Amino acid sequence: MTNQQGYKRAFIVITSLFFMWGFITVLVDSLIPRLKEIFEIDNTQAVLVQFAFFGAYGLLSIPAGNLLHKIGYKKGIMLGLGIMGLGSLLFLPAASMRLFSLFMLGYFILAAGMVILQVAANPYVAALGDEKTASSRLNLAQAFNSLGTTIAPILGAIFILSDDIKSSDEIKVLGDTAKEIYFSAEAAAVQMPFLILAISLLVLAAVVFKSKLPQLLNTAIKSNYGQALKHTRLRLGAVGIFFYVGAEVAIGSFLVNYFLDMELADVIRNNGFMSSIASLFHGDDLSMVDDKGIVGSFNVLYWGGAMVGRFIGSYLTKVYQPQKVLSLFSMAAILLIVISMSTSGLIALWAVLAVGLFNSIMFPTIFSLAIEGLGDLKPQGSGLLCTAIVGGAFVPLLFGYLSVEANFKVAFISAILCYAYIFFFSKKVSVL
Repeated sequence: MTNQQGYKRAFIVITSLFFMWGFITVLVDSLIPRLKEIFEIDNTQAVLVQFAFFGAYGLLSIPAGNLLHKIGYKKGIMLGLGIMGLGSLLFLPAASMRLFSLFMLGYFILAAGMVILQVAANPYVAALGDEKTASSRLNLAQAFNSLGTTIAPILGAIFILSDDIKSSDEIKVLGDTAKEIYFSAEAAAVQMPFLILAISLLVLAAVVFKSKLPQLLNTAIKSNYGQALKHTRLRLGAVGIFFYVGAEVAIGSFLVNYFLDMELADVIRNNGFMSSIASLFHGDDLSMVDDKGIVGSFNVLYWGGAMVGRFIGSYLTKVYQPQKVLSLFSMAAILLIVISMSTSGLIALWAVLAVGLFNSIMFPTIFSLAIEGLGDLKPQGSGLLCTAIVGGAFVPLLFGYLSVEANFKVAFISAILCYAYIFFFSKKVSVL
C-alpha cells in the first residue's frame, strides 16, 4: 500500500469520528430538556452543565497533548472514544437514580474523552499529507462534524423530544405516584439513546484498533510546551481559537433572545416565505406555536451554514492561500454583524444567520495555520489550541452581560472585536 492510499483510508476513518463527536455534542443538547426535568435543574445548575463541557477543554487539553506525545495519535483516538463511551454509560444510573452529581460526572467524562479525541484527530488530519493542503483536509473533516451537528437536532426532535415534556409547574401538581411514574418514563427515554451512543463509541474504538493508521509521530522524541510556545503562529492561533469559539457560541446561544427582542415572531408568521420555513418544523398552524418556537426554527440555518461553508471552504483553501480565505471570511462576518446591528426586522435576521456561513472555515483554518511547521510538536500545539476552546464559556458571558446592561446591538460589538482579531491573525501569518 502506498503512502497516499494509506493516508486516504486513514482520512476516511478519522472523518467518521469528526461526524460522531459533532453528532454527540448536539444530541446531548437535545436531551437537556428531559434531563432538566429529571434532575429538577435550576438556571444556576444549567450554567454548570455548559461549564462542565467547556471546562474540560480548559483543564484537560494540555495534559492530553502530553499524553498523545507519549502514546501516539492512534492510541489517543482509541482512548478518547473509550472515555466517551464510559461517560455515556454513566448517564444510565444517573437518570434512574436522579443524581445530578452523577450526571455532571458523566457529562464531564464524556467531554474529557471528546477533548482527547479532538486534540488527537485535528493534528492527525492536518498531518495526513502536504502541509500546504492541511487547511483543505481539516475543513473537509470539520464539514462532516457540522453534518453531525445538523442531523442530531432533527433526530433528537423526532425520537427524543417528540412527546410532551412537562413543565416544573405541571410536575408540582402531580401526586407522588404519578410523579414517580413520570420521572421513570423520562429516565427510560434518555437511557436508551445514551446506551446506543456508548455502544457506537466502543464499536468505533474497535474499528480504529483494527485500522492500519499511519504513525506520523515520533513518540521517542522528548518535547515540551515550552518548545511549542516558541512558535509565534501557535501563540497567535490559540488566541484566535479562543475568540472564534467564543463569538460563534455567543451568537448561537443568544439568537432566540435576539430575535424575540426584535419582536420577529409575528413578522415571520405574516411573511409567506418565512412562515413556510417555520412550518417545516411546526406544521401549518403557526398561530398555536410559542414565539420561542417560531424564531428558534431559524437556528438550524446558522449552524447549517457552517456545514455548507466548510464543504465550500475545503475547495477554496485548496486553490487559494488559506490565510487569504480566512481574511475574507472574517471581514464578511464583521460586515454582516454591522448590517444586523444597524437594521431591524428580516434584514437583521438574515444578516446574523449568514454569519454562520462565514464562521465555517475559521476553526479548521486557524488550527492548521497555527500548527504549521510544528512537526512532532503537533500534539502540544493541538493541546494549546484545544485549551483555547474554553473561549466558548467566557465570551458568551460578556455578550450576555452587555445584552442585559445595554442591548443586543451593543453586545454584538464583542463579537466584532473577536472577528477583528481573526482578521489580524490572517494577515499576521502571511508574513511569518
